Amino acid sequence: MTEYILALDQGTTSSRALLFNRELQPVAAAQREFPQIYPQPGWVEHDPEALWQTQLAVLLEVVERAGCGPAAVAAVAVANQRETVVVWDRRTGQPVHNAIVWQCRRTAARCDELRRRGLAERIREKTGLVLDAYFSATKIQWILDRVPGARAAARRGDLLCGTIDAWLVWKLSGGRRHVTDYTNAARTLLFDIRALRWDEELLDLFDVPAAMLPEVVPSTGAAAVCALPGWHLRPPPVAGLAGDQQAALFGQGCFEPGQAKNTYGTGCFLLMNGGERFVASRHGLLTTLTAQTRPGAPSYALEGSVFIGGAVLQWLRDELKILTHPADSEPIARSIRDTGGVYFVPAFAGLGAPHWDMYARGALVGLTRGTGRAQIVRAALEAIAYQSADVAAAMAADGGRPLAVLRVDGGAAANDFLMQFQADLLDCRIERPACMETTARGAAALAALALGWHTPASLAARPAEITFAPALPSEDRQRLLAGWRKAVARAARWAEPDRAE
Repeated sequence: MTEYILALDQGTTSSRALLFNRELQPVAAAQREFPQIYPQPGWVEHDPEALWQTQLAVLLEVVERAGCGPAAVAAVAVANQRETVVVWDRRTGQPVHNAIVWQCRRTAARCDELRRRGLAERIREKTGLVLDAYFSATKIQWILDRVPGARAAARRGDLLCGTIDAWLVWKLSGGRRHVTDYTNAARTLLFDIRALRWDEELLDLFDVPAAMLPEVVPSTGAAAVCALPGWHLRPPPVAGLAGDQQAALFGQGCFEPGQAKNTYGTGCFLLMNGGERFVASRHGLLTTLTAQTRPGAPSYALEGSVFIGGAVLQWLRDELKILTHPADSEPIARSIRDTGGVYFVPAFAGLGAPHWDMYARGALVGLTRGTGRAQIVRAALEAIAYQSADVAAAMAADGGRPLAVLRVDGGAAANDFLMQFQADLLDCRIERPACMETTARGAAALAALALGWHTPASLAARPAEITFAPALPSEDRQRLLAGWRKAVARAARWAEPDRAE
């Protein structure tokens, strides 16, 4: 019987499932979007049950499409949106509040308070992260403080918490396993990424009871056994587990120090393999863990996170209604020579790396009477590349040399205009793989290691499908980047509270 790995790719706007064969080629896929919840400006939530129900639905759908049946699934793998947190009752399995999404800014004031107390550097020394509302700890603390009875229940040991991987594995295992992997634990502000353990000092600082937290396991290996209805005859293990960006780094075969990838999804996430040595960034990047394939042998990556990447095209579609489909942006952008001096800073959730401005807000600048739909659409596409260029510049400053090659993936990476503009801004070669499903493929590859189907050497082979070479004169590149920097300055700290109030 042919066997497959079932990879779940739980993202910020949709849940997906893909079935991979032994050669890690996708043979079937299914996807469903779920609602985004915006209770207040700058706040973003998801219904945890909607995440699970959409993920379960596509899981069952993809197996049905392939016509193979559950018995053909040798293992399940999970890649997930990181930093988003759920708190739920360990007995009933019911969430006590909506999931607070990584994009949410509601805990910015708490981060400011901790920064004023001089704690930012201590937190960074242990976690490799900057003190920002992006990460999970202040979100958990907010739920415990704001939901009636939650903190008392947590102290009694009645509540569990975790990032979305922990929530999905809990549901997949029928509530038998509460686990997370190192890549997800590393995004919480609660995990010491050098000692590889939950840190008591940080737990005390954020007032998160240790009993709520999941067991931390390697990214490859049997973390749980599926307990889905009808899957009892040959229940597959959950054998691959990683945050989506580390899964993509693994799926892109970036196993050597200096190799880098950028994922153009809801946000953009540029990671460069840093090897076995912890290196703190001096230019606004994060130090994080890569997918752990050997217990007790950590490897690290430098990361720059852009909060709003491809999501800006969804905003043009859903809010401004000037796009029917994000793919329409390419011919529209090509229909004009340039933006006519228009810049779009999509800081809807603040600015991530290297700026780390929780109070920045979106700005559309340089408008004239001649500005129209095409200029705005092109400026939105270019903004994705500009933000990634800021991250790449910080990475080059930390590493002492610019990127020579950048491997790309994610939905917006299919846009040839964007990829060429990115190559021009970075002045480096862009490589886009034949299989764009690198996040799901990375999770599946981690499961394939556990099954013995592949070795790291066999997974490293990765021929590029299309290469984009830089073709923009240096003086034009510098002029465009100077305009972008002016635009970012206009958006900076826009929503900062008035201290005089």
